[in-house]
Amino acid sequence: MIVLLAGLPGTGKTTLARELALRTGGRLVSKDLIRRALFSADEVEYSSRQDDFCMTVITETAGYLLRQDSKHFIFLDGRPFSRRYQIENVLGAAASLHQPWRILECVCTEETAKQRLNRQSASREHPAENRNYELYLAVKSRFEAITLPKTIIDTEQSLEECIQKALAALA
Repeated sequence: MIVLLAGLPGTGKTTLARELALRTGGRLVSKDLIRRALFSADEVEYSSRQDDFCMTVITETAGYLLRQDSKHFIFLDGRPFSRRYQIENVLGAAASLHQPWRILECVCTEETAKQRLNRQSASREHPAENRNYELYLAVKSRFEAITLPKTIIDTEQSLEECIQKALAALA
């Protein structure tokens, strides 16, 4: 199954994806880590074009992994999936692989996201160097509502509660 982790920056997608991959024996495939592996620091653009390219690499990677073991959960992280076409591209890949999909949309208050982003920026704990509150506001201003079936995960709740809700959605 291909699982998209959607939501604004700082809403907990990476934390949730990492834990779900551990608990399910699945694979976490991150756009931010793929970008870091493919491009040198001076080549990183944080542009839609480069993001789309990295997502193509991710969907190809997901396909490769699923052809090896179709029972895998593949968790796609690192993109807010703020535009319909971004979701449609992944769902098209899932269809061509004859794989089911789920969308987990992470949400939290703006203040919580701001605090998380400020903390991560100060500690440099996240691989994407452009993650900050300004990015949050920019993505929020153009975020297209996800109208496909999805499970909303309120990451203001404990991590364990979030994991249990997500696992129920994957069942």
